[in-house]
Amino acid sequence: MEEILVAYATKMGSTREIAEAIAERIRSAAHEVTVQEAALVQSVAPYKAIVVGSALYAGRWHREAVKLLKRNEELLSRRPVWLFHSGPLGAELTPQRAPKVVRELAARIGADEPVTFGGRLTPETAVGFIAKKMARGEMAGDFRDWDKIALWANMIAERLVAAR
Repeated sequence: MEEILVAYATKMGSTREIAEAIAERIRSAAHEVTVQEAALVQSVAPYKAIVVGSALYAGRWHREAVKLLKRNEELLSRRPVWLFHSGPLGAELTPQRAPKVVRELAARIGADEPVTFGGRLTPETAVGFIAKKMARGEMAGDFRDWDKIALWANMIAERLVAAR
């Protein structure tokens, strides 16, 4: 059984970069970590613990992250699971409540509701007409708080060490 899976669903790459940063922090605590797109995860059976992250668009999680949770609900309920989403933009980040389906899945698998991390929207990474238009306005920028992400990942690593 492998140790930790960090799965993510992203549209413009920001959530993937957050997932990679989380994985690196957990690796630094001597854990084996696999980072993979949620769409490519067929089963969580090989893993002792799972982190799942999704981009948050218009209050919704990426479809592939939700599918991963639904498809693996029974196995996830028997493992430590942490959830996060990214996407809110602006200097004053307000934690965003997860969509109802994600809150319900989190409750059934015994996970806390997702933690919110800021997102990134830049002209270079924007995908789609609306995002490209927004990337030229006041919502443009990189609002990810790497220190907050590192602290959260360290908390996960510490809990995993304590569980050994």
